[in-house]
Amino acid sequence: MTTRTADAVIVGAGVLGASVASNLARSGHRVLVLDRGAPGREGSGTTAGNLHMQAVHTKRPGQAVPLDSARFLPLQRAASDRWETLEEELETSVEVRRTGGFTIAETNEQCRELHDKHGWEAAAGIPTEILDGDAARAALPLLGPTVAAATWCDLDGYANPLKVTPAYLDSAARHGGRTLAFAPVRRITRNGDGWRVVAGHGAAERVVDTPVVVDVAGPWLGEIAAMAGITLRMTPVAIQMHATVRSSATMSHLVQHIGEGLSVKQVAAGNLLIGGGWPALSMDLAGRSGTSLDSLVGNVALAVRVLPFIRDLRLLRMWAGPLAATPDEMPVIGEVPGAPGFYVAGGTYAFTFAPLWGETLRCLIEGKPPPVDISDLGPGRLMVPAGGSARDNGLEQENPQDRRSKRC
Repeated sequence: MTTRTADAVIVGAGVLGASVASNLARSGHRVLVLDRGAPGREGSGTTAGNLHMQAVHTKRPGQAVPLDSARFLPLQRAASDRWETLEEELETSVEVRRTGGFTIAETNEQCRELHDKHGWEAAAGIPTEILDGDAARAALPLLGPTVAAATWCDLDGYANPLKVTPAYLDSAARHGGRTLAFAPVRRITRNGDGWRVVAGHGAAERVVDTPVVVDVAGPWLGEIAAMAGITLRMTPVAIQMHATVRSSATMSHLVQHIGEGLSVKQVAAGNLLIGGGWPALSMDLAGRSGTSLDSLVGNVALAVRVLPFIRDLRLLRMWAGPLAATPDEMPVIGEVPGAPGFYVAGGTYAFTFAPLWGETLRCLIEGKPPPVDISDLGPGRLMVPAGGSARDNGLEQENPQDRRSKRC
């Protein structure tokens, strides 16, 4: 058995792992990325690819704890700047489209939310404009009569998730980074001042000594951390997406709902993608998560209500994808207290934050100040004391996958 060395071992070849690998490799670090399957095939390959730059809805359907939209906005502003230059840095197109987006409201309470978020966005340097229902329909005639108001943000957009992750990994490879697919991590142990990582099986087994492990394993983040003796309270969940058949170019903007789980856009191929965090039927981290007919009906009915033209489009397919959610619905990023050299990152809106989190982790690993304040997003808040329970860190919560939306 040959033991290899690396400056950093990254566990997870999704969009976050690929971003970290590219950032570290371009900075001169010897990087090895390990994945249990094919790169970008789990959550990163099943996401809608939205670039959410204005404030997002605070709850997915069935989600018990609202996220802190105001706290997200400085992170979204920083992520937006990095998406602007990403294709130049990666030396390829990943179909970044900054076509702008509308966040819509249908009730008086939701309209008040739009005004609140408009104030937060102004403070964060994110330009948005509030429109009443008639002005919103004049700007986007596809909107239905129930839309009472909207905010417009020209920074919103999307990228192709099936291109972003490979482009990051290609960038890392051009600078000496290596990726091993179908190499599940089996053990992580302390090795002097660093870590020893064992991955793969039989003749394909790899043993790597490294001072740095970056756990960006998505919904498996907690399982990987546990191999290193670290117990993190995570609440992974599976959500589902819906796609229509291709149609002629009809809608160029991203449309999302401030009060209910909905995001709609038309991608370059002509399909409309309908999402917004509706729950899948079940989550299966050993295989493929099952899709929910109730969520299909609820999500598509909502889309048809606010964008009536969708009624005439045939649904092509639906699929489920896992998310590395946390009990407080906020991202987690940073070095694990008491485990020098062990870093984690994941959680809500990881695709939007991928360029920012890759740079942030590189800065942390190199001992430099991060580009944004993450002092309240570290893994310490999710740690369970040895022999303790979730109650010990105040983060006990029912499994989100056991809940169902009231609309389902």
